[in-house]
Amino acid sequence: MPLSVVILAAGQGKRMKSDLPKVLQPVAGRPLLKHVIDTARELAASDIHVVYGHGGEQVRAALASENVTWALQAEQHGTGHAVQQAMPGVPDDHLVLVLYGDVPLTPASTLQRLIDAAAAGEALGILSVRMKDPTGYGRIIRDRAGTVARIVEHNDANQKERVIDEVNTGLMAASAKRLREWLAQLRNDNAQGEYYLTDVVVLAARAGLKVNAIPADSEDEVLGVNDKVQLAEVEAVYRKRRATQLMLQGVTLVDPARFDARGPLTVGRDVHVDVNVVFEGVVKLGHRVRIGPNVVIRDSEIGDDTVVFPNCVIDRASIGPNCNIGPFARFRPSSSLAAGVHVGNFVEVKNSILGAGAKANHLTYLGDATVGEKVNVGAGTVTCNYDGANKWRTEIGAGAFIGSGAMLVAPVKIGAGATIGAGSTITKDAPEDKLTLERSKQLTLDGWQRPVKQPKG
Repeated sequence: MPLSVVILAAGQGKRMKSDLPKVLQPVAGRPLLKHVIDTARELAASDIHVVYGHGGEQVRAALASENVTWALQAEQHGTGHAVQQAMPGVPDDHLVLVLYGDVPLTPASTLQRLIDAAAAGEALGILSVRMKDPTGYGRIIRDRAGTVARIVEHNDANQKERVIDEVNTGLMAASAKRLREWLAQLRNDNAQGEYYLTDVVVLAARAGLKVNAIPADSEDEVLGVNDKVQLAEVEAVYRKRRATQLMLQGVTLVDPARFDARGPLTVGRDVHVDVNVVFEGVVKLGHRVRIGPNVVIRDSEIGDDTVVFPNCVIDRASIGPNCNIGPFARFRPSSSLAAGVHVGNFVEVKNSILGAGAKANHLTYLGDATVGEKVNVGAGTVTCNYDGANKWRTEIGAGAFIGSGAMLVAPVKIGAGATIGAGSTITKDAPEDKLTLERSKQLTLDGWQRPVKQPKG
């Protein structure tokens, strides 16, 4: 049976106390709603419908690249009313899976069990979970035979019902035709004056359909987000899951609790990651890569046997094998290092290419530069790439030696094997295999006195 996924994402999220709509609050660098959409795609859904409301244009703009159908819930009258807004776009012969835009951690495997339970004999499938503290959740009421009879919302539950620890998560699967019929019969005669989606359980039971309650494996799978405390809890669970996955792949994490992977991370064998490392976007680490503490790596690739020392930032760069990086090095976008490059402490590399064996070990800025093989760039060197309006390139040939404190004013070319004297400001091309230097005459002025601070009146 074809699958349509309906994601409810219209809530305001007042408890967030934020101008950002709740479903756009970030977990691992991605909006909550994006996590749910990505999980829906794992289920090979024929279509995905997102019901939006509060901050709707902001939500749609943030996820404009997603191939989903948007359904507006202009006024919020409950979860049943929300699903109704999406149903006109769902064919009768589809199975409908209802998800929530603020419940990002439910794995596709659990949802598949829910789908299978609903598809069996046209039953209604609901996802349940046992909670240590079920406050605020709808309780699942079973009859003497253990069959699900109804769900009572927390505000409508009596004292006996509130003791029940099996709760409804709100996630549900049913045939579109049946669900459409049940939604039309919903009433809002309850404490909140809303149309509850959970009331379809009673309607399904009355119609003689079996209600299959599928238990989630843990509370973590169904954690919802209503405030920043819960957002942090979800982030912690997500972080722990990613750390566990990586360690099972053979990665050494010095402290799994102090590690973040906020996007796809591909790793080789015997990778070692120290504390407080953050991976963002798409990152690939080769074999035997070692990452020191307090490093941020974003949308980058790092080759085999490279060592990244502490406190480096690597942003959209490609670093080859057997390189030594840092500490305190920064790579800005479009930088590429060949094998065996050394980029040391307080060196910044931007939109530059460094050839095999090149070295820039101290206090240097390489911006818009092409650096040849086995070039040595001395401490304090700057490629002066910006004239106030335009960026210009510096080209340094293979085997060149750049003395400390050199200013290379682009556009400029340093020939292969050239040597640039320390302290030089180079504004013209320097020829191959020769010493080029530029220095003013050194003077000592007799009788000169250092200024003295004037006493305060």
